[in-house]
Amino acid sequence: MSREIHLNAFEMNCVGHIQQGLWTHPRDESSRYSEVQYWVDYAKKLERGLFDGIFFADVVGVYDVFGGNANAAVQNAVQVPVNDPMLVIPAMAAVTRNLGFGVTANLTYEQPFLFARRMSTLDHLTGGRIGWNIVTGYLDSAARAIGLDGQVAHDDRYDLADEYLELVYKLWEGSWDDDAVINDKARGIYADPSKVRVIHHRGRQYKVNAMHLCAPSPQRTPVLYQAGSSTRGRQFAATHAECVFVNGQKKDGVKTIVDDIRAKAVAFGRIADDVKAFLGATLIIGGTEKEAQEKYEEYKRYVSSEGALAHAASSLGIDFSRYDLDEPIDVSKSQAIVSNVEAMTRSAGAQWTLRKLLEQMPLGSRQAPWVGSAEQIADLMIEWTNETGVAGFNLSRTVAPECLDDVIDLLVPLLQERGVYKTAYREGTYREKLFGHARLPVTHAAAKARAAVR
Repeated sequence: MSREIHLNAFEMNCVGHIQQGLWTHPRDESSRYSEVQYWVDYAKKLERGLFDGIFFADVVGVYDVFGGNANAAVQNAVQVPVNDPMLVIPAMAAVTRNLGFGVTANLTYEQPFLFARRMSTLDHLTGGRIGWNIVTGYLDSAARAIGLDGQVAHDDRYDLADEYLELVYKLWEGSWDDDAVINDKARGIYADPSKVRVIHHRGRQYKVNAMHLCAPSPQRTPVLYQAGSSTRGRQFAATHAECVFVNGQKKDGVKTIVDDIRAKAVAFGRIADDVKAFLGATLIIGGTEKEAQEKYEEYKRYVSSEGALAHAASSLGIDFSRYDLDEPIDVSKSQAIVSNVEAMTRSAGAQWTLRKLLEQMPLGSRQAPWVGSAEQIADLMIEWTNETGVAGFNLSRTVAPECLDDVIDLLVPLLQERGVYKTAYREGTYREKLFGHARLPVTHAAAKARAAVR
């Protein structure tokens, strides 16, 4: 029996996100990213398709590894310019009732006290539909932008993240009791001060002595996403994440990562079903396989190889402009996204070259598309969920909005017919829709924060 498949739109508040160059397609509307109406219409469309959420990626630096500068990224709109994704969420929430919003925020460059307030505010404004994709960063340009010489080492970033989570859990989960807000106009008492407490945190990275500024939001802690699949990243995910974003690769590789994270979560005292994995996927769907292939060939004419290399250079931490097509590439010193390097090595072989890399990016990214009729794509999705244990898919855009329309109009009805996609939303918060409970369970690390401040 196949399980229900969850779908997120994988987006970014910019022109060129994952499939580099496709913004130049005449039918693509992603250059409207700075218009609020664009995102309002996008949200309505996603809710019509019963999407679980929109997953907003984000970076706070520029891709300047390729050629030693950001010229290729700027010219090809490779995630620059990029606007703050948090600011469009209230507008999208106002025109929807059920759509969830997963937003990326880099904890390395966000003060935890202020960030906790921002997320609680969004959880209030969305009625409990906010999620946080926890990232620690991978761009030296972002580190330099806030006055550092470069990034903190990969594993050290996760050590910092563990403490960061410990602190924000205290603020979200422990500062205010559920019944602290009385709102008694007759007595002039809005909140009972005996049920609001100051958080005292003194760690290696952070020192905070303050009460959380927000009253308890519907979820308190946002739904927690995390995308690291490196050895250290998996440990972090097993401790904290509810939803894990895994990159596309072979099925056995995905299954190994999913099984490992869930097993580690159980070892930490959690329940395996409290961790859901989402696979990144790019879909090109046609009424027939022939139509899909024709669309794929059309899209390929707009791909920017330079943009793809500029993106890959920073994601992998390697300046590809220094290599000839068939020259062996040294990956040993990368401090970027370690799981990306590992995934690339699995797909291109232990000794990869620029030619091999470009062969892995037929549509301007390292994520090779699934191309086929709606029936074929539905078969693939069901196959992947059954064989790897992923709960759903983060779908990156190709040519917007037609790629989304194809999913909603062609694919979703088929998945519903096969009994693997919902026909209506469940009631409740984002976490309730995904897991059946509004708050993090007692088995989660956040529960310790509740007890610690009592």
